[in-house]
Amino acid sequence: MENQIFELQYAIDTFYFLVCGALVMWMAAGFSLLESGLVRSKNTVEILTKNISLYAVACIMYMATGYALMYDGGFFLQGIEAFDLNSVLADSAENGFDGGSVYSPASDFFFQVVFVATAMSIVSGAVAERMRLWAFLVFAMVLTGFIYPMEGSWTWGGKEVFGMFNLGDLGFSDFAGSGIVHLAGASAALAGVLLLGARKGKYGKDGSTIAIPGANLPLATLGTFILWMGWFGFNGGSVLKLADAANAHSVAMVFLNTNAAAAAGLVGALLTARALFGKADLTMALNGALAGLVAITAEPSTPTALQASLFGLIAGVIVVFSIIGLDRLKIDDPVGAISVHGVIGLFGLLLVPVTNAGSSFSGQLIGAATIFGWVFLTSLVVWSVLKMTMGIRVSEEEEYEGLDIGECGMEAYPEFTSST
Repeated sequence: MENQIFELQYAIDTFYFLVCGALVMWMAAGFSLLESGLVRSKNTVEILTKNISLYAVACIMYMATGYALMYDGGFFLQGIEAFDLNSVLADSAENGFDGGSVYSPASDFFFQVVFVATAMSIVSGAVAERMRLWAFLVFAMVLTGFIYPMEGSWTWGGKEVFGMFNLGDLGFSDFAGSGIVHLAGASAALAGVLLLGARKGKYGKDGSTIAIPGANLPLATLGTFILWMGWFGFNGGSVLKLADAANAHSVAMVFLNTNAAAAAGLVGALLTARALFGKADLTMALNGALAGLVAITAEPSTPTALQASLFGLIAGVIVVFSIIGLDRLKIDDPVGAISVHGVIGLFGLLLVPVTNAGSSFSGQLIGAATIFGWVFLTSLVVWSVLKMTMGIRVSEEEEYEGLDIGECGMEAYPEFTSST
């Protein structure tokens, strides 16, 4: 009877992991639509090529090197042993199994790899409309195969940072990745944007910011809805278990709080935009929803629904001012990714001690500094090497004509545009 219960738990938790992983994978479609909607039509094919290619690159590199670096395990060379119930039961008994999470190692890998792809997707939007496709994909190989797995090993992997200190012992906690995934992706994006420079025509000679509208706001809105839906897998799957009453309740609370934070984030950004611009700015509203999602990701299980809503509301307000502030600093981010995932990722980490007594503000700050410092500096080195060797920015002529023609040799909407 005990073995039957164990097998049932194993099956349910494995299946739950896989379903949540599939939801997170679907976020790749959300990023693709969001970014293609917020760039100009002449850059649509290139941004879509980047998004689907980076997902493939992330899957290959994390399987080849990333998972082994992060968790001392790997599947690329040795494969996975055939399932043996007696062996699994023996391992569980040896590790003091008490009804905790039990699932297939393959499902764990699948769930982890889609998180890696999410981090790289953040970079894609920030460097849009002026970066060389192949330089971007080379960077994707390094980020997903080395940079991200190293910082992941110090956080979710539980290893000491360069053998010096353990972040968990200092009170660092990041439930689903506000820092580990989102701040990391934004840090890599910031390094690239600083070396890449702004798009032509983005800033006037007098220092003014010139708006460059996206080509397809219906697509951007659909992309945001898809991301919103995928986030239930992102946060819900991080509970790591479903097959008992307590964890099922925890999953339900995570879903509830994730949704509440997103809704409040959108309202907060919409009201802030109305107060500042006198108009209901859709792009700010979309980023507000994403800001609420990023903010609650660090700890969606312990807040009440009211607290989650307040956190999301504040995040929605902050992200509007962050986008405006980065524009004034002439940091050109076409989709607001650095603000949404970086600034709000840090904000989400600092919210954790408000409801989670097991964390500390000092631990969260040290963890955030470690993630940002490692990812930003290593990314800056990689971007610099790429800039000196193969180049990271397209020519002025290619940027003017559009990257669809220059990088991909085709147009997204050939019936509506004339080829040069």
